[in-house]
Amino acid sequence: MLFAVGMDVALPPDMDPGVRADTIAREKAYSQELQRGGEWVSIWRCVGRYSNLSIFDVADNERLHEILWNLPLFPFMTVDVTPLATHPSDIAAG
Repeated sequence: MLFAVGMDVALPPDMDPGVRADTIAREKAYSQELQRGGEWVSIWRCVGRYSNLSIFDVADNERLHEILWNLPLFPFMTVDVTPLATHPSDIAAG
């Protein structure tokens, strides 16, 4: 199942710099592991914001939920999930 997921991050301004650096490093490692595994298909930076738009290809809703809840930055995120379906006008799908 394909999903577009928007993630907006809002870290506390008074977050300990060491905790911040560690959390961001763990987030990067986790996301890259999922990218290598094929479930996190692509990730796009939203210019001018601490946000991204990502495409996930996962087995089901529960797997996406598991992935998102395990993101180290998840407690600091607002997440918007949109299920995707093939468009009949997409030349790549024909």
